[in-house]
Amino acid sequence: MKQRMAISLLVNLGWFLSSCAPLFSDMHSARLVGKKEFEITPGYSSVGMTEPGQKTGLSNFLGFQAAYGISDRVELRFRFEHSWLKRSVMEEEDDQVTVNVVGIGPKIRIVKDRLALFLPIGFAEGLVEFQPTLLATIPIVQNKLDFNPSVKHLMDICDVCWQPLVAFNVGFAISTDVTKWAIRPEYGVLYNLNNKGHFKNFSVGLSLNLSALSKSE
Repeated sequence: MKQRMAISLLVNLGWFLSSCAPLFSDMHSARLVGKKEFEITPGYSSVGMTEPGQKTGLSNFLGFQAAYGISDRVELRFRFEHSWLKRSVMEEEDDQVTVNVVGIGPKIRIVKDRLALFLPIGFAEGLVEFQPTLLATIPIVQNKLDFNPSVKHLMDICDVCWQPLVAFNVGFAISTDVTKWAIRPEYGVLYNLNNKGHFKNFSVGLSLNLSALSKSE
């Protein structure tokens, strides 16, 4: 029973779709990778649900993102995630429930290295979701430590399943040079404005700008 309820929540909220969510994590920033540059970010996410008087771990995600710079103002991002339910929502006699997620979309520069708009669309298990995302970057230590907040709206693409889903993420980029590589810890919350409680996400990724790294060798 617990497992069926968790699966229903995840599917109804579009949580198995990219960029997120639950998948609504970002693990990137308002910085663009650069024209003809290529970046890859393997990462892990853990998602849970918080209701009044109750906290439940729901699912884990393991995957990667890839970004290619089309120009100095636009990059194309691809994401793949493999998700499985946590033991807290699994029934002992049941097999492990897994889902694969694929997402793709452009990231567009608004203010160089400070503000960008990301427009991903995700696909999983017959569901399609659009997640327009506004990303900001605030440098704390030049090229070594960035603060990266974001806000997004999760939109299931169907006639009857729209819900007011809004997510907020806060993350950091930690490095000796964030233009080449960065560790990206991140925490986020997702709210359905019609319901009490919220969903939470902790993620960590490692971004590697393969083009910049190869030039520095």
